[in-house]
Amino acid sequence: MSLIPSTLFGGRRSNIFDPFSLDIWDPFQDFPFTSTAISAPRSEFANETTALANTRIDWKETPEAHVFKADLPGLKKEEVKVELEEGRVLQISGERSKEREEKNDKWHRVERSSGKFLRRFRLPENAKLDQVKANMENGVLTVTVPKEEVKKPDVKAIEITG
Repeated sequence: MSLIPSTLFGGRRSNIFDPFSLDIWDPFQDFPFTSTAISAPRSEFANETTALANTRIDWKETPEAHVFKADLPGLKKEEVKVELEEGRVLQISGERSKEREEKNDKWHRVERSSGKFLRRFRLPENAKLDQVKANMENGVLTVTVPKEEVKKPDVKAIEITG
């Protein structure tokens, strides 16, 4: 149960202190950019920030494996990269292309995000890095990382004399 009443924010979760908030706080909003690398139009910069932050990934552990599931609607498997970096880091990245704008088009609302996304996860010691599999079906990427079997230590009974 939340300590902050939902009516305080009009029934929406939009608190900058809430890590699961629907709104994304942009610390660079209204900041005068002087660098040409960051001087993209405001809406384009915001869309890339949103694309990065909105890539939702679930990680569950079963007795046999670690399973990662990412919702990537509209992306083809060729547009997504799954990589293992040094230090047991699983990296999932890709890019959503921006829809081409025609001169005669009149946009009323743009909510779908576009831009690059990147998520990294440090895998535990029991992950079998040489047997990682990835599958993409209906816009859902599933990465399966098998786990090593936990070997129980051999117990040897010692006879007590005397």
